[in-house]
Amino acid sequence: MTATADHAPLRTLDIAYSPCPNDTFVFDAWAHGRVPGAPALDVTFADIDVTNGMAERGELDVLKVSYAVLPWVLEEYALLPCGGALGRGCGPLVLTREPGLDLTGKTVAVPSERSTAYLLFRLWAADVLPAGVGEVVVLPFNEIMPAVRDGRVDAGLVIHEARFTYQEYGLHCLADMGEHWESTTGLPIPLGAIIAKRSLGADTLRALADAARASVRMAWDDPEASRPYVRAHAQELDPKVADQHIGLYVNEFTADLGDAGYAAVRGLLTRAAAEGLVPAIGPDALSFP
Repeated sequence: MTATADHAPLRTLDIAYSPCPNDTFVFDAWAHGRVPGAPALDVTFADIDVTNGMAERGELDVLKVSYAVLPWVLEEYALLPCGGALGRGCGPLVLTREPGLDLTGKTVAVPSERSTAYLLFRLWAADVLPAGVGEVVVLPFNEIMPAVRDGRVDAGLVIHEARFTYQEYGLHCLADMGEHWESTTGLPIPLGAIIAKRSLGADTLRALADAARASVRMAWDDPEASRPYVRAHAQELDPKVADQHIGLYVNEFTADLGDAGYAAVRGLLTRAAAEGLVPAIGPDALSFP
């Protein structure tokens, strides 16, 4: 895959993001050519654990990934200062069949061991479960709640719209990872990042950031325009839940990380490195051209 030189006409760029409502809402205008001057996109839909693997293999130009994977990919990819998912009151949940279950030594299903949710879970467990959990098993996020409900695992770490639907499975929220993060750090919760290959060049990276920011603002200005795209890729999701999903995960940090957003990302990765969960990152690893 050849890089785009600075000042050269922008070729169509390969991008992968999830079919979740927040991503289709954010990228609708850009993906459909409504952002003036933005490069064309060739879109691949993939869940976050798949895009994390794509990033580690350097497969595409632009990717939506977990912040947790950044320490492994920042040499090849730059973090864009917009387009991702951070926020407050939007963290992963630990669900159980029985309220108040002691997770010491228990089996917990997680969506990925390279996910931000997993890092937040491990940081929470380090604070509240000194003896540790038992086995951690990786399941696709849409299989986690049925596995907890059916007793195949003791607890499940859930993300996305599961925050709004877990009670339909008869489950209980044992702990809110975001609530723990916010109470111990005062920072917003870093969830998903937009990254782009450094080899595209500084000018192109800035153009990508401008396009992502413009696409977000266009979605806010005319939410109805994005509805067909959102619904087409969230067909099994109730429209009201999709709207809740968008309202929670698309916010001011999506338009711009800002000082608080960058502090949250560095705080997460620094704490995770101290626990031996990720490699340490350098002082300039998150800088944007």
